[in-house]
Amino acid sequence: MQQFEIWNERVNIRYMRQELTLDAFIQRLKSKRLTDKRTGQNVQYEVNDAAQAAFAIFFMQSGSFLAGQRHLRQTKGKSNAQTVFKMERIPTDTHIRNLLDPVSPNELSDEYRFLLTQLADSGYLSQWYVLDRRLAFSLDGVYYFSSQKISCAQCQRHEHEQGAIYLHSAITPVVVAPGQTQVLPYVPAFIIPQDGTEKQDCEMNAAKRWVQQEEPLLRQHRAILLGDDLYSRQPMCENVLDSGCDFIFVCHRDSHPALYAVVDAVANLGRLPTFSHRHWNGRHGEIWTYRFLNGLPLRAGDDALLVNWCDLQIIHEATGEILYRNEWITSLLLEEENTPEIVACGRARWKSENENNNVLKNHGYHIDHNFGHGQEHLSTTLLTLNLLAFLLHTIAQVADLIYQQVRRALGTQRTFFNDVEALLRYLIFSDWRSVLKFMFDQLELEPD
Repeated sequence: MQQFEIWNERVNIRYMRQELTLDAFIQRLKSKRLTDKRTGQNVQYEVNDAAQAAFAIFFMQSGSFLAGQRHLRQTKGKSNAQTVFKMERIPTDTHIRNLLDPVSPNELSDEYRFLLTQLADSGYLSQWYVLDRRLAFSLDGVYYFSSQKISCAQCQRHEHEQGAIYLHSAITPVVVAPGQTQVLPYVPAFIIPQDGTEKQDCEMNAAKRWVQQEEPLLRQHRAILLGDDLYSRQPMCENVLDSGCDFIFVCHRDSHPALYAVVDAVANLGRLPTFSHRHWNGRHGEIWTYRFLNGLPLRAGDDALLVNWCDLQIIHEATGEILYRNEWITSLLLEEENTPEIVACGRARWKSENENNNVLKNHGYHIDHNFGHGQEHLSTTLLTLNLLAFLLHTIAQVADLIYQQVRRALGTQRTFFNDVEALLRYLIFSDWRSVLKFMFDQLELEPD
């Protein structure tokens, strides 16, 4: 327990771990040795100022934030860009783009690993544990840039009747768990042209590179990888197993005829393990029926990987209407006792779309907006900083008691950041913690 001053009284409140705070993150970002290709002595802005400025825009969810801070510095001699976000000088938008273009997103990737480790060490990560303290990483691709005119060396090129379209896409892995509304963004895998190959990069190749790159952390957390039917191919499954992980991938009938030939044969013999549960969803009853089978060939041929298969069908108890149906393959041994939990993990994959991609596109992060493209890494590095802002927001929602209370009092995240931006436009704060304390005080909140 630590203490701080509220209303001139000593009030006890538990702080979140220092390493998880925005203030600590900003200090780490400021201390990074980022790529700087400039030569000579005439350097107006530091590369780190550009990184901190871009991150500030994403964290504040405001494209006008820096303009307000420039005005504040003119009138008061300093600004919150300097005190809260620790910039030496506030770079212009053009300088931000030019300075960050040579900076690879890999130079920022260690922050995801660091923050996930800190969440584990402080106990907060337990909210995402599944299947005996394991972590489930859901993999899903997302497009975040498209143009017929703007391109760079990192772009994918797709030919259409109207001409070439240049695209940027990435796999945006997230840690998910059934019943947990928040997701934890993790190191993205960019789908970009690779040295030494003339073929277009694809989601599967990017996923394989990501698994190999992140193998130490994945092994540490005994990771279970989730993905749609695209991932349920033997090369990807073998890649996951070689990295010491397990998988639960959607597996549709049309794409796996050899596997389903065995499933159908066993079902026709009446030997397919099947069991049902009744659920009440608050309005009507549902019958959840599970089927499972172990040791099936993933594809035709003597070299087929043996996998385990399960499906779930949910029907309306009164009408018999099918409300949901899906099927998966997994490397986890299936039994009647654990199949419902494994299926629940497989279904949590949808959080990649609902709680990650949808939030990033429609709830303040605007990842499909062209913040800047560049000729080298700018587009990928800006997305990395945007995802880090999302991760810091999520950490605050689960680990920062003051942030949680202020957010509850103000309602939506948009209201919260509108109020924060207004405060930072007129008042100077020493750090982010001081901003939250001030809001806590002015809202006359009591510690939970």
